[in-house]
Amino acid sequence: MSGPGDVFKEAIRSFLSPIQHLLDDERVTEVMINGPGEIWIEIGGKVQKSDAKFRDEDSLRAAVNNIAQSVGRVINDAEPRLDARLPNGYRIHAVLPPCSRKGTTVAIRKFTTKQMTFKDYVKIGALTVDAAQFLDISMKLGKNILVSGGTGSGKTTLLGVLCERIPPGQRVIVIEDSSELKVEYEHVVFFETRLTDSRGLKEVSMQDLLKSSLRLRPDRIIVGEVRSAEALELIQAMNTGHKGCMGTVHANSAFDALTRLEALAQGAEAKISERALRSQIASAIDLIVQISRYPDGSRRVAEISEVRGFADDGAYDVVSIYNMSRMLRQADGKLSGQLQPTGEVPTFMGEIEDNQIPFARAKFQKAG
Repeated sequence: MSGPGDVFKEAIRSFLSPIQHLLDDERVTEVMINGPGEIWIEIGGKVQKSDAKFRDEDSLRAAVNNIAQSVGRVINDAEPRLDARLPNGYRIHAVLPPCSRKGTTVAIRKFTTKQMTFKDYVKIGALTVDAAQFLDISMKLGKNILVSGGTGSGKTTLLGVLCERIPPGQRVIVIEDSSELKVEYEHVVFFETRLTDSRGLKEVSMQDLLKSSLRLRPDRIIVGEVRSAEALELIQAMNTGHKGCMGTVHANSAFDALTRLEALAQGAEAKISERALRSQIASAIDLIVQISRYPDGSRRVAEISEVRGFADDGAYDVVSIYNMSRMLRQADGKLSGQLQPTGEVPTFMGEIEDNQIPFARAKFQKAG
């Protein structure tokens, strides 16, 4: 017997019929609708125009309205923006005219059903074997890790890969705006934020859920994306004995990731001095993993850095352990290059040796 959810799924498929073939195509990772007559898609990291079209603005607007209704949200002239998750897990964002001048604009981001692993990353050239082993060791040792990158660079996927390496016997709490992270683990709790909806239900923010998670005996807290004042709660959790916490942040470099985190945390209700906040951030984050999308469409780990407090000039001391070599374009248009050790040995090398983990100091020697 079909339930209300099945009815909504079928209704959504019907309204999205002009692009359903694109959503069903496994190669397509994102569908971007710039008004009814202009639809673009992303395949293999490259954006290209498709031949698909909606009949007119009214049919596109009806599709968006139906999606909003199915998830208990409102989108209208007073609330012209929609951020939601479809029943199949796809993420959708829409903006209505006149804010969107070409007509209703929609982006639907698909998420792969296949859980990536470090082996997959090595196979596609996104990581080297040594860098993957180093991250694996860092997970075992409970290092607090921030995954940094631009929009569409693969931060959430990489975070899922890292989560796969959490040692057994721990209680993991995952907090997201919209459930995207795939974590196959024996003891995991998933929390999802809630916006104020048409029925008058109160908003439940990331900050609210982080506060709750701290009272639920977590071993590790994973935040899908740090984008607001919840940054302060995460930083404080990292500094109060919760080892192995992780999150992602939008930034173009490891250093920028820390300054971004600092700016977000300053928006928290609990005001602390800038000096105290910077000190907490420097002691909370152990590693920053920078992931980037390159011009050939590939997504790769560009750098793995360690945070070592502050430099002499008072700036965050961010030291690169692995960074990307020069990228050379091949005959087929693909870029070749790989992560290489910089010669810097992580400050927790003693922990690696004390735990008799077979990863020699020589692994960090700079090539050549």
